[in-house]
Amino acid sequence: MQLKNGLSFSIITAVILIWLQSCANMAAPTGGPRDSLPPILLRASPPDSTLNLKGGKETRIVFDFDEYIELDNIQQNLIVSPTLKGTPFVTRKLRTVTVRIKDTLDENTTYTLDFGNGIKDLNEGNPFKNFRYTFSTGNYLDSLSLSGKITLAEDGKTDTTLMVMLHRNLDDSAVVKEKPRYYTRVNNKGAFTFRNLPPGQFKLYALKDESGMGRYMKPDQMFAFSDSIINTAAANENIELFAYVEEKESKKEKPKATKPGAKPQLSKKDSTLRFQPNLDGQQMDLLKALTLTFPRPIATFDSTKLQLTDSTYKPVAGYTYSFDTSRTILTLTYPWPAETGFNLLSTEGSVIDSLGGSLPTDTLTFTTKRKRDYGSLRLRFTNYNSAGTPLVLQLVANNEVKASIPVSAGVVYRELFPPGEYELRILIDENNNGKWDPGSFFGGRKQPEKVRPYEKKLSVKANWDNELSIEL
Repeated sequence: MQLKNGLSFSIITAVILIWLQSCANMAAPTGGPRDSLPPILLRASPPDSTLNLKGGKETRIVFDFDEYIELDNIQQNLIVSPTLKGTPFVTRKLRTVTVRIKDTLDENTTYTLDFGNGIKDLNEGNPFKNFRYTFSTGNYLDSLSLSGKITLAEDGKTDTTLMVMLHRNLDDSAVVKEKPRYYTRVNNKGAFTFRNLPPGQFKLYALKDESGMGRYMKPDQMFAFSDSIINTAAANENIELFAYVEEKESKKEKPKATKPGAKPQLSKKDSTLRFQPNLDGQQMDLLKALTLTFPRPIATFDSTKLQLTDSTYKPVAGYTYSFDTSRTILTLTYPWPAETGFNLLSTEGSVIDSLGGSLPTDTLTFTTKRKRDYGSLRLRFTNYNSAGTPLVLQLVANNEVKASIPVSAGVVYRELFPPGEYELRILIDENNNGKWDPGSFFGGRKQPEKVRPYEKKLSVKANWDNELSIEL
């Protein structure tokens, strides 16, 4: 009897100890799973798709949601079509969003408010994605649509920041002087869709609208245009616009303005002209020309005072000099032999810049690279057609075209090619000049040349025979 009672006491004691330990190890409550659901629209006043809406001098639209919400960059997210003279005033309070349109609305017109992702819940920031609201000032809703795609002509990629626009005014000058009648966004694949359009004729454009003015303002603005007038009542299939920048914005620093009659002043430090060579350490690429980049345009150049010699200071022959259009880059072109030493000797006054800075007497010493630092490259083009539009294979690294190889035969061979990982693009070279050319809207309405990305990549290894078949 005593043994039985002792055993029972031991069991009870063990249970109590286990319970106390579990209490000591209790974790803090986690608060439940994170809210990942977007807000839900409970009601709109007036309701969506309302007809015969007469707003007067101000149209007021109210949206009620099931939770507290906030607005996210609403002026950039909200698109109202057709466009209004003034910007709608959008506010939020607790679970309500209110839109006030102070313009007088056009008669018998269908309006859409596309909020994009501009409305989200307050606590977790879950967006109410792609919210669109439609109403009409007439007794019907326009129901036509127009879809297409925008491609960047220079590299075949997409840009989700582009806006696509429809103009009622068919004059070319409208894209500069007026806001579009309708506009919409592109998605992450470059596709766009206009909805609730009326029947009619329009001009179709796309541009990067950083100013928010909806106009084509300058040639370094990304832009695209359709060659033909769009009839929204017709079947418009496979619409594709090709965007381009007509003029690259110069990154060079503009010279500082000086007072009339004032002479340029150089500090003692600035009077000695320096340059930046395109050497890799002290090595020269066999496939490139030697370039010297100066900080200011060159006014005077005496080629007899800038001399190329071998490693024993014996002058070499057969090289040429040339300047770029800005006269800040001097190029020395020469058929470099491999593993050979050279010197570039400068004498005082050989190069003088626009402010009087002079290149001093000095020596630039370098050695050309070895052949085994490169790989050979053999490209086989299937479906090659010598009678077709000229094609150029572009090899791209870090989004920069490193080489352009004209497709002039079924097989192209390069004995020396820089090693690296390359993306491939195929340029449709309509003017056969070996490079991509942008478009021009005014003065000819010339479309840009097109570039198609190729799905395969190319890995070139040094001191290796590299081969690739490319289907055109």
